[in-house]
Amino acid sequence: MVQITMQVPEDLAHKIQPMQVWLPTILELGLVGFKTLAPATATEVVRFLSTNPSPQEVLNFHVSSRAQARLRRLLALNAAGVLGESGQHELDELQRLEHKMTMLKAQLAKELRPD
Repeated sequence: MVQITMQVPEDLAHKIQPMQVWLPTILELGLVGFKTLAPATATEVVRFLSTNPSPQEVLNFHVSSRAQARLRRLLALNAAGVLGESGQHELDELQRLEHKMTMLKAQLAKELRPD
């Protein structure tokens, strides 16, 4: 285990002193949102789905161009064999999200197809 020393304002020191044993966990959970863009992309999808879109709107849905560009970059780095561990985690998260959306779209397309 590594020990880190840092300076914080006195009022903050008083607030964190009682929870000192939990600081590593609190810091780790606080950094989850900063590790990758995958949570931001998942939030885009959740926000969209929470609008109760029609099946056709779901079929037409695409994540933001920023998220698409990030996925293309991760795929290129992976293909080049230079994707680091955190990048691999992000790519895995984005691929799981993409798979779920693909499955949802496939199901909706099947339901909308005339028999």
